Amino acid sequence: MPRMLDVSDEVRAEIGDEEADRLLAGETAPGSYDCTSCRTPGDSEQERTSTVLFIGDETAVLAFAHASCLPSQVVQVTEEQLQGAVKSITGDSVDLEPGKVVPEQAVLGVTSGLVLIADELHPALVVEPTGPIVRPGATGVGDDFLPLLIEQGFMPLTALSAVPPVLHGWSVLLAMGRLHAVLQPAAVGAQPVAWWQAHQPLQVTDGWRAAANKHQQVLMFAAPVGSIGRQPREDLLRDALDKAAASGQLVGAALPLAGT
Repeated sequence: MPRMLDVSDEVRAEIGDEEADRLLAGETAPGSYDCTSCRTPGDSEQERTSTVLFIGDETAVLAFAHASCLPSQVVQVTEEQLQGAVKSITGDSVDLEPGKVVPEQAVLGVTSGLVLIADELHPALVVEPTGPIVRPGATGVGDDFLPLLIEQGFMPLTALSAVPPVLHGWSVLLAMGRLHAVLQPAAVGAQPVAWWQAHQPLQVTDGWRAAANKHQQVLMFAAPVGSIGRQPREDLLRDALDKAAASGQLVGAALPLAGT
């Protein structure tokens, strides 16, 4: 049965006319799915559904979303982010390169909080994967999360005594008071792409949003798995950040704010 699918021109260009036509005819599209944006059930036989193609360095995954949540589009992401999301989306997606998808990959956990530096509160995002991050194509079992970020311009931090330098080209996307994504530079002349994107926009506190609007930037700190943990209070989060920095397990940067 034909599905109520939207396949944008850019998605069609990536997957090809034959695959797009098979999707629209209902041959390869699922009837029911979990929306890749809001994570609630959808039905492509009963409601308009968008095809969303996530493209990493080596892997492409086609997912589905309510048309009211997302338009049909191509989303460029890092290979680590894509493979980390595979566990949650392959159940309702068509994997275009099944041999290259590795299940049970780490996902990025993001926590927001206010951090006091030089007697001033700054909005911060703390990123910690749920498992070791290795380079695409690597066969070892090490953790390359911090080296990969340092190569992108993040600075190793031994203490939180000063605001880290601004990392131009990166930004934090805030829209209607909610956190949507951390964006990184794309190829010259192209739009920034999502390094991390919330499955559904994350609510932040009024104080966090006010501090972000005041400074027009957000501090991003990143640490390997097991360094920070899920801390229920901002003072405990700060303690964990201080310990990670003291042990050489923390990188950071100030990212310009995009949105309000």
